Amino acid sequence: MSRAPSRRSRRARLLVPVIISLIVQVPAVFFTARNRSVAPLNLDTNQFWVALVLAIVGPLALLAARRFPGPTVAVVTAAACLDLFIGAPDGGPIYISLAFAIVGAVVRGARLWAWISVAAGWVISITVSLFAGVSWSPVRIALTTFGILIVFGVAEAVRTRRERYSQIARFRAERQQSEVQAERVRIARELHDVLAHSLSQINVQAGVGLHLMDSQPDKARDALASIKETSKSALDEVRSVLGVLRSEGAQDAPLVPEPDLSRLESLAASVRTQGLEVSLTGELADVPQATQLAIYRIVQESLTNVLRHANATRATIELHESDGFYRVTVTDNGTAPPPTEDAEGRGLLGMRERAELLGGTLAAEPVTHGGFRIAASIPVRTRVGAE
Repeated sequence: MSRAPSRRSRRARLLVPVIISLIVQVPAVFFTARNRSVAPLNLDTNQFWVALVLAIVGPLALLAARRFPGPTVAVVTAAACLDLFIGAPDGGPIYISLAFAIVGAVVRGARLWAWISVAAGWVISITVSLFAGVSWSPVRIALTTFGILIVFGVAEAVRTRRERYSQIARFRAERQQSEVQAERVRIARELHDVLAHSLSQINVQAGVGLHLMDSQPDKARDALASIKETSKSALDEVRSVLGVLRSEGAQDAPLVPEPDLSRLESLAASVRTQGLEVSLTGELADVPQATQLAIYRIVQESLTNVLRHANATRATIELHESDGFYRVTVTDNGTAPPPTEDAEGRGLLGMRERAELLGGTLAAEPVTHGGFRIAASIPVRTRVGAE
């Protein structure tokens, strides 16, 4: 549906100059011939037919202006120069197809063709008129030169305007593309945090359930209940993230609220059910929603890494505000070696990106007496647009 109007528009832009040129130039030949008492059956019949052919050649040449703008302006210039000698000495009809050819050539990138063709044609015409004894008044020469320069000025203005619009459109497309890419990265980060944490919990609880199914069926039942609750929470969060992709406007609300600091205690409780002792100390007040989400995800991913890699029995979450920063620290007493910079994985990379997007920093380092520490600092006044 969109291609047809575009094709019609391009066809109209090509044919309109041709039609206008024919309407202006062809009747002008008959009008001039009548004023000079020239008719097809009189003595100046050949001159009349040559003028008529030249009046038609220029407009028809414009049909090739889109594919061959340079040669087109050269052909139309030649026809216009010949028309100067066929017309009356004191000035004939305006060869308007030359103006369309100049504008088309300049706009379509054949500026050099246009300038050289028109300049050479005009200089040669003046030179030939001097040697051939054709009398052209200085006023006519000055007005013709001025008219040519005006046409070139209009052509350059149109070209500059088109280039400006093209640059604006390209800038908008690049900005839109960068926004789409940033949104994709954000969604991928959210899905990674949700799925990594939830699947790790489900995996641990499933192992506990299988181990205790025969000896302690009650605890196995508790493990299955935990799996059910964890999977339900994960599905809700995944639907919330994917709901952003399906939403058609900013007024569409997420399916579930985004995680915030109020859910840290339940997060710690869900980890405790997997045998890891988790303590939560400190609190933060009046925290922007974007910062709350970042802190929650950092704590969530940190605990997930503790469960999967640290061989730890205890983890401590500390929250406090100091020196204009919200600070969160997750420390464990694990024995696994810390990840190297080259092997950070998407977990640590995602945590660092969350902190840096809000103008903060994140440090991941081993503890002196054993264990590992994740420390994030996010400024109280984040950059504009963080939320």
